Parts: sequence; structure tokens; C-alpha cells
Amino acid sequence: MTEQILLEVQEVSRSFGKFQALSNVSLKIQPGQLCALIGPNGAGKTTFYNVVSGRYRPTSGRVFFEGRDITRAPAHRLVGMGLLRSFQITNIFPALTVLENVLVPLVVHHGSSFSCLGAIEKRRNLAEEAEQILSRVGLTGQSHRVVSTLAYGDKRLIEIAIVLARRPRLVLLDEPTAGMNPEETDRMIRLIKDLSERSDTTFFITEHDMKVVFSVAEKIFVLNQGGLLAEGSPEEIRANPHVKRAYLGGSLDAAGL
Repeated sequence: MTEQILLEVQEVSRSFGKFQALSNVSLKIQPGQLCALIGPNGAGKTTFYNVVSGRYRPTSGRVFFEGRDITRAPAHRLVGMGLLRSFQITNIFPALTVLENVLVPLVVHHGSSFSCLGAIEKRRNLAEEAEQILSRVGLTGQSHRVVSTLAYGDKRLIEIAIVLARRPRLVLLDEPTAGMNPEETDRMIRLIKDLSERSDTTFFITEHDMKVVFSVAEKIFVLNQGGLLAEGSPEEIRANPHVKRAYLGGSLDAAGL
């Protein structure tokens, strides 16, 4: 392990009874490297994310984050360390305003209590920081709208803003464009690219939409039947015959590539 490795997974396996969901998966992600995890349905992607994010413990193998062994660390501890996961289903507060949704994780991040928000200066500083985060994700001018009144794509942007409020080092983005229309998908692609290029946060996405994957990822890992089938640049993955066979009977083009 070196200082240039942000996340390292070493021969991780995970079984559920007799079912082997992951089998000896190893991979490395460097800081700032925008990576994607793909694979056919049932390949083990969700289980892999659950292991890395602390929701599951591996049956065997080890996981390192910034050189620290996090194999047995619970999810809440990983959040404090800067490893966060954004879920496929939006995890926001629909009855609160957009600004309030971002203020909640900011209060937690800064170690404040809600009573501290009564201090005018403290409240102003947190509100300004929340507004800056909303601007970064393209929600300028939406602060005082109630979240339940927003379009689905905007709700996904709020979820990204909530994650960014914790100043993460690594974010696992689980199906960031699921349920989006083409315009919303294009906006999310641009946002992920921009955040990756302009921030200190590293993004690791899993996504069924191959247009998204091949538009944003610098490196792609392919899972199949619980094992790591391939890894490489988008061009290498697109040309890999083993990957082609794993998708739709041998044609990645059939998946919209």
C-alpha cells in the first residue's frame, strides 16, 4: 500500500449461507480517479458496495481506506472518516426545505448542536456554506423550496449536496441516474465530471446506464458472478471479449455502447 491509494480491497469474499455473492475481489482506487463498477444483474455490485461502506462485513479479505484497515468498521464510523455512500433511492427529508436538508449534515459535520444554531453568527456561517454547496450542484435559487415539490432530478441533486456537506474523501454513488429522463441524466453526468475535477472528493459509481459509465469513468471494474472479470480504461473494457460475453450474449453495443 502507498500514499497514492485511496481505497484498496484485498481478496474480499462475501457469502450468504451457501450462496457466494463475492469471490476474492481485489481492486485499488487512487485519489481523484473517477471509477465505475459495472456488471450484469446479480453480479455482486450491491454486495460489494455494502461491504466497502460498512453495511456488511466480508466473509474473508480486507478493505483499506487511506491506508487504514476498515474491514470491520461500522458504516457510521466510515462516514466520519470521509467514506460516504449515496443510495439508489433518495435519502432526503421531503417536508424540509432544500436549505434545511443541507444544514442538517453541516451541523453534524461541524460538531454543532441545534441549540448552537440559535447563535446568529453560527447560523449565518452554516447557511452560507449550505448555499455554496447548493450552488455547486446547480440548485442556486432553490433554497427555500420544500423538497417534496421538486422534480425527481432535483431531489437527486439534493442528495449529492447532502453528501458533499460532510466533505467526503470518497463517495460511492449508487445508480446516480436511476429514474432520470435524458435531460436530467445529462445534467448528472456534467455534475459528476465537474465535482471530480474541481474538488478533493473521489467518486466511485455503479450504474446500469452504459452511456453514463463510458461518459464519466476513467477506469472501469467489471464484476460477473461475484468475481472481478476485468478492469481497465473505457476503451479497454469496450474491447474486452470476456466483458462482451458477460453482457447480452456477447454484444456491448446492444447495451447502448
